[in-house]
Amino acid sequence: MAFNSLPIDALKMKMDEAVRFLSISLSIANAHTVDFYTRDVWSTFISVSPDEVLSAINSSVRAGAAEGKKNTTFGFCNTTKKLVDVSAILMAAKEHSLSGLEVCMQLEELMHDLKLMSGDIVAGERMDRCVVPGEFMNCKKSHEVRAMSEVVNGLAKCCKVKQVIDVGSGKGYLCTFLSVQFNLQVFGIDSSSTNTHGAQERNRKLKKFSKAYKKHSRAMRNQEAEPSNDGNDRTEKHSISDQEVRPTNDSTQAESCASQVQVTTDVSSKKAIECIADTNDCDGDGFFNMLSPDIIEDNSPRVHPSQLSEEEKERRKRENLERKTREGLSNCSDDSLFSPLTSYVTAETELKTLITELEDAVLVGLHTCGDLAPSTLRMFRAKQELRAVCSVGCCYHLLSEEFDPDRQECTDGVCGFPMSQFLKDQACFCGRNARMSACLALERVSAGGGLPMESLFFRAVLHVILRDHYDSFKSEKRVGNVYSKATSFVDYVRRALKKLDLDDSELPDDVIQNYHERYSHRMNEMVAFNMLKVTLAPCIEGLILLDRLCYLKEQENVSHSALVQLFDPLQSPRCYAIVGINFDGKGLSK
Repeated sequence: MAFNSLPIDALKMKMDEAVRFLSISLSIANAHTVDFYTRDVWSTFISVSPDEVLSAINSSVRAGAAEGKKNTTFGFCNTTKKLVDVSAILMAAKEHSLSGLEVCMQLEELMHDLKLMSGDIVAGERMDRCVVPGEFMNCKKSHEVRAMSEVVNGLAKCCKVKQVIDVGSGKGYLCTFLSVQFNLQVFGIDSSSTNTHGAQERNRKLKKFSKAYKKHSRAMRNQEAEPSNDGNDRTEKHSISDQEVRPTNDSTQAESCASQVQVTTDVSSKKAIECIADTNDCDGDGFFNMLSPDIIEDNSPRVHPSQLSEEEKERRKRENLERKTREGLSNCSDDSLFSPLTSYVTAETELKTLITELEDAVLVGLHTCGDLAPSTLRMFRAKQELRAVCSVGCCYHLLSEEFDPDRQECTDGVCGFPMSQFLKDQACFCGRNARMSACLALERVSAGGGLPMESLFFRAVLHVILRDHYDSFKSEKRVGNVYSKATSFVDYVRRALKKLDLDDSELPDDVIQNYHERYSHRMNEMVAFNMLKVTLAPCIEGLILLDRLCYLKEQENVSHSALVQLFDPLQSPRCYAIVGINFDGKGLSK
């Protein structure tokens, strides 16, 4: 598939197909596991046995198309609305996923098209991937940063810009990689000052290593190119001057003139949470493997804007403006600067008042949580200086929905879903539980990464106990992660009741254990039901992403847009990016 080759009318037809399927199957995804036994969820939605569901799911990879039962739609009975044909829903889910709808580009296809558009290669020419250093992060993050930076650099070349704005930049891994590897000037925006300061220190250390690494890299390339070199000829045949770090005798100046700009901001989105990440570090030699362990830091919680007072916001802004002045932006000889700022930012914020040296730039967001991902796309549409966008979202359960009857108020009156006028006209909504289901990783589960079924089972049975013995089983308080500390079901229940501030003195251990024994034989119902949720996850995620793509295609100033699979879903389940370009009279024509 070529960049921008999917017409909007064809996209809308695909979206209609997905909406029709989900309008029937979404009831399963919206059922809450906590209520599984108190509301008898299995009997309410399913008319087959758990063993039949699990057997069909386990054999679905080998199964071909099966003839659907009469009076059913996607496996659901048209009369009772219950699932009666497991094979039919599994087949329909596969057909209505992003891969089944055939709406995605692959990374290699996108990079080839970007190089053609920027004139880096001609049609049919072999394309080499960029040379990247080793990891200074875990395997998952390294995989994401490598792929994302390749796309961002391609967009920057295509649009003839040298600046990048990274929204939700976290610890600054992507920012640092873009600035060191591709010599781009990067402005990082994050809601956590802890993340910003950590990124600043990391970037300072990376600058000290970059010169030595690149010198070693050039020497190795020369050695490979001229194996018979007797050492007298010191001429470098393979220049990488575009990645050079210019030497300086003033180490203080080199450290203050770092290669990225980090802007700390309180972004207008729901509270961001850290996504589940693979913590196994990769092996390998290279630039980042030369770094000391103190450069690699754990993720820290982010502070939501609502938790900051107006005085604190002003104090942070003033403090960082003063720091920016002290660092002497205009006196630095390196164009890539590191200048942390604190500000409250929305899609309506004038970026040039926040970043005075801002020119045309590429806007990026790597795993921006909840409403921050759609806000990034709205910012791209609204700001003329933003020439391209590459947005990878996550945490769909934190999205606000305009047409969800149970929704809370959207931030600034603008909701995260739907974005497109096409789905707005249909008053489309998914529901929070369905969006939470969209966060499940089908590929990981299929590869043997099981769901935490015992903890889900414990929580569902606890809800029965709360219903039977307490009046506050609908309390606003949350049980939280007490399962990891519990030694048994009885211990779990007592810890949970304490967390809920409920008296457990009149609830003997044997009574608690009897609840476990009463429902343990029905645990396979919960396993089967949650596997159905996992099967539907790619379809829900797909609709959310297609809505974002449609939103870009509806904008007159967006000349190119596509949905691209950037990552391996086994390493990074939220693997899709929305990519857009706005030439608008600059560069190529629409």
